[in-house]
Amino acid sequence: MRFTLGEKIRGHLLSLRDLLATAWPIVLVVTLGFVVAYQFVEPAPPKKLTISTGAESGAYYAFAKRYATILAKSGVTLEVKTSAGAVENLERLKKGEVEVAFVQGGVTYERGEDDPELLSLGSMYYEPVWVFYRGKQEVRRLHQLAGQRIAVGAEGSGVRGLALQLLEANDMPRDSKHFIPLAGSKGAEALKKGEVDATFVIAAPEAPVVQELLRTPGVRVMSFSQAEAYTRRFPFLTRVTMPHGVFDLVRDVPPDDVDMLAATANLVANDELHPALVSLLLQAASEVHGKSGFFQHAGEFPAYRDHGFELSHDAARYYKSGPPFLQRYLPFWAAVLVDRLVVLLLPLFALLVPLMKVAPAIYTWRIRSRVFRLYGELKFLETEVRQNYEPSRHREYFERLDRIEEEASTRNIPLAFTDLVYTLREHIHLVRKQLLRIEAQREGLEVGEAA
Repeated sequence: MRFTLGEKIRGHLLSLRDLLATAWPIVLVVTLGFVVAYQFVEPAPPKKLTISTGAESGAYYAFAKRYATILAKSGVTLEVKTSAGAVENLERLKKGEVEVAFVQGGVTYERGEDDPELLSLGSMYYEPVWVFYRGKQEVRRLHQLAGQRIAVGAEGSGVRGLALQLLEANDMPRDSKHFIPLAGSKGAEALKKGEVDATFVIAAPEAPVVQELLRTPGVRVMSFSQAEAYTRRFPFLTRVTMPHGVFDLVRDVPPDDVDMLAATANLVANDELHPALVSLLLQAASEVHGKSGFFQHAGEFPAYRDHGFELSHDAARYYKSGPPFLQRYLPFWAAVLVDRLVVLLLPLFALLVPLMKVAPAIYTWRIRSRVFRLYGELKFLETEVRQNYEPSRHREYFERLDRIEEEASTRNIPLAFTDLVYTLREHIHLVRKQLLRIEAQREGLEVGEAA
């Protein structure tokens, strides 16, 4: 039997229709799975991040610039914005003007505020409380500075907030006329000129203002004789010791061990900061702050030291397990892409694999069902012939058989299933022979009765 071009095309179209009919439920289920999985996929991290620091002459600004250099290697731009200090940084975070900011430890302790929308990424390093003073008399207790002119930091700065807390604990009221609103290099200059008697500086040992004052003749740094007592009253403070000669071995600076108090410099972010950027920032912070220093051992920072803000879940995961697995071996952009694809594709494969195993069975059932319907008609005809054969309908029986066979021959069945058609035609032939035998037996009986 030869098929025309039209019949071949029709056969291919029917086969394609069967495939599509089989595939559409699978496509629907997978699509629904894709939609559900997409709800759990984090959006791609932004390529720009803004951090609020402090004055350009301060350590916050210098460290943020180093972060920016490291993040740039991963394709993320870190914009560094100067500010008046930690208080202004907090306000910027709350208003959404920046995503990350340096916040000095103890700022929230003084303000007594709860900021649930802000999360800590950890403490980056110790910020010693330096109290520099002039005079021949050694100062070991803050109360000894009562009545003297003290530079306590500019309005809105973390230095001022902490300095006022410590002075107030020594019976010096916050509104004292002796407290001068100078900070950093301005306070240092005023001290060197004799315009103030003491100045508070809260900064890393590497800060230029600290280095300058430590080497200025006539300027001394206070050693806190009651350091342990302060840490009990102000839990955000830590007692640290500046070893004898650590700044300058030749000039013997400082000439003795100095007991000091230290807050921590903390990175604080709003709760919408992308998890991938949290990890990237902490990797940069580990590179910048992870080495040993005057007051810390290698690997001591970054860490969660100041509990003024709740620790970010992503930061907690970083401190527990380190950078995400993919970021350890892939470039940042590639790690983020693969991570998003894994979250998206895993549920799809979980659906697709079992469905693909079921699909061949569904397709086979659809093809076989075409032949089985004809088998149903054949079985019904055979039963009718055996139980209720009517001689007057003999011709009708054969016509029904011919029709079933014609449908079987013309039905478009894929090549892999043509054995079903040939088997059906054999069975049709058996029923036809059965009809002929029944008819022959009936005619034989009629002849015998006539004889």
